[in-house]
Amino acid sequence: MGDLHPYIAVGIGLRERGHRVTIATSEGYRTKIEGEGLGFYPVRPDLAELVRNPAEIARAYHPRTGTEYVIRRMMLPYLEQSYDDLMEIAPEADLIVGHPIAFATPIVAELLGKRWISVALQPTVMLSAFDPPSVSGAPFLELFRSWGPGFWAQFGRLARRIARGWGEPINAQRRKVGLPEAANPVLDDMFSPYGTQAWFSGVLAQPQPDWPANTTITGFPFYDQLAPGQRLSVELARFLDAGPPPVVFTLGSSAVFDAGPFYAESAEALQAVGRRGVLLVGADLRNQPKRQLPDGVIVAQYAPYSELFPRAAAAVHQGGAGTTAQALRAGVPMCVVPYSHDQPDFARRCAGLGVARIVPRRKYRAARVAKELEWLLSRESYRAAARDVAAEMAQEDGIAAACEGLERAAFS
Repeated sequence: MGDLHPYIAVGIGLRERGHRVTIATSEGYRTKIEGEGLGFYPVRPDLAELVRNPAEIARAYHPRTGTEYVIRRMMLPYLEQSYDDLMEIAPEADLIVGHPIAFATPIVAELLGKRWISVALQPTVMLSAFDPPSVSGAPFLELFRSWGPGFWAQFGRLARRIARGWGEPINAQRRKVGLPEAANPVLDDMFSPYGTQAWFSGVLAQPQPDWPANTTITGFPFYDQLAPGQRLSVELARFLDAGPPPVVFTLGSSAVFDAGPFYAESAEALQAVGRRGVLLVGADLRNQPKRQLPDGVIVAQYAPYSELFPRAAAAVHQGGAGTTAQALRAGVPMCVVPYSHDQPDFARRCAGLGVARIVPRRKYRAARVAKELEWLLSRESYRAAARDVAAEMAQEDGIAAACEGLERAAFS
C-alpha cells in the first residue's frame, strides 16, 4: 500500500481539480480504486495476488537479494504483458505518471510520443554520491559514509554495472517495438526527460547535484484507508480512550506477510516495560501471538495511521515509505526495524533527525526492544525532535504540489 496509496492521494487531488484520472495497476486493487471514484485499468502482474504468497514475500524481503528478486522475478517476466496492457489505455492520456519499477511506462510513453513524469517514492532510487543511500543487506557500507562523493560515485558506477544486466528484458522489448536500447533501463533510464516528482518530505532529503534533471520534492501525498471511508474500529477507539497513549507495533502492508516472531517479541517487550500497546497484525493469521496477551495490549488487523499514530506514545515499524511518513507527520518517536529495500535508508534518515532508534531485524528480541523503548520513551529529546519534524512537515502539501506540477507538465 505504500506504493499504491500516494497515487490514490494524487489521483483524488487531480479529480477534485476537474481532471479525469485512471490508475493502471494490479487487478486486485480495482475495488479500492473505483471506490474512491477514480478510473481503473488492470495491468499485469497482479501484485495483489503475489503478496499473498508467503514464499514470494520471504524472497522479496530478503535483506540482500530482495530488491533483485522483485525486479527480475516479480516484475520483468511480465514486462511484455505490462506493455500490452498499457498500450490499451495510454493513447488517450494527456500525461502518464510512472512508478520506479513499472518498466513498461518509459517504453509506452516514448513510442506514443506522450509526456510523462517519473515518480520517486524514496531518496534511495536517486543513487546519489552526495547523499548516498543505506543499502539493504550491506550494513558494512555505513563505515564508508564519511568518505565523500568520490567513493560513492565509484559505488554508483558498480551498482549501475550490475543493474545494467538486469535490464536486458527491457532493451529486448525496446528493440521489438523499434526503439533504441537504453543505456541503463533499470536505474537512470527509469527517470523521465520531462521531469521527476519526489513524493517524500524535504525533511528526509534535499535535492542533490546528481539527482535526475528537473526533480521536484513535493512532500508526501497522504492517504491511508484500507477501504474508502474507513475509520478506527469501535473496539480500537474505546481502547485508546481507556488509558494512556500506547506503543503501536506494525509491519505495514507487505512486510507483515513475513513477520516472523515480530509480534510475539513485541508483546513480551510490552509486558517487560509495563506499557499499553496496539499490535497491527494484518490479515495473516500466523501473526496472532500464540501466548495470552498482557493486560493493556490489543490486536487489530488494520487501522488508519493518520488516526492512530497521533494517539500513540511511540511507533515500532518496518520503515516503509508510507508508515514512515505517517509516523513523522504524527510527531511520535519511533523504533525502526528495517526488513529490506528502502527501509534501512528511511531508518537511518529518521535516526539522523533524532526521532528514531534502529533495531536490526535479526536482533529483534523482547529484551532488546524493551531496552530501546525505555530509552526512547524516557528522553524528552526524541519527543521534541518528533514535534519539530511534524511542524516542519505540516508546512508541506504533497497532494497540491504534485497536482500543480502534473498540470504544468500536461498542459504548459
